[in-house]
Amino acid sequence: MFRRFFTRSRRNESIAYSLYGAIVAQSRQPAFYADWLVPDTLDGRYDMIVLHDFLLFYRLKTESDADRRLGQAVFDIFLKDMDGALREMGVGDISVPKKLKKMAEVFYGRVSAYDAALAAGDGAALEAAIARNIFPEGDPAGSAGRMAAYVEAATVALAAQPIDVIRAGRIDFPAIRSNTASEAA
Repeated sequence: MFRRFFTRSRRNESIAYSLYGAIVAQSRQPAFYADWLVPDTLDGRYDMIVLHDFLLFYRLKTESDADRRLGQAVFDIFLKDMDGALREMGVGDISVPKKLKKMAEVFYGRVSAYDAALAAGDGAALEAAIARNIFPEGDPAGSAGRMAAYVEAATVALAAQPIDVIRAGRIDFPAIRSNTASEAA
């Protein structure tokens, strides 16, 4: 009886790690930083992971309790990853929980803003939230607008993905259009 519980738990954790790995891989796409001018800083990279975490959670929020628990497992892995990153940067054991609490507050604030804008179908609010969070020093060359369009396209693409694919640990984000000479023409 207990073996089945622990096997299912380990399988769910493995799937969550696969999903989180896909989120991090997408968040690190060079085009975000080189072409869309997302700041290539700790904050910029954190914001891109938060954005892609949000996209998965937005997809899972209308699914079953088990699917939402999978989303919670991904969030837990995200927090473990942030904990590890803080420790690697030399943050002391006493300070880590305080910094993680602040990171979680930032996470929930961003997710709430993105969710409200998407739920209302308010592209301008989504763009403003992205500009405020990802480009706090100013929106270079309309990057927030491109990012908002990407988020809207990603929500459509993820909604079209069968939940069984996500339950198997795969999430396919849309391609990122880079700035090229042909776009400028």
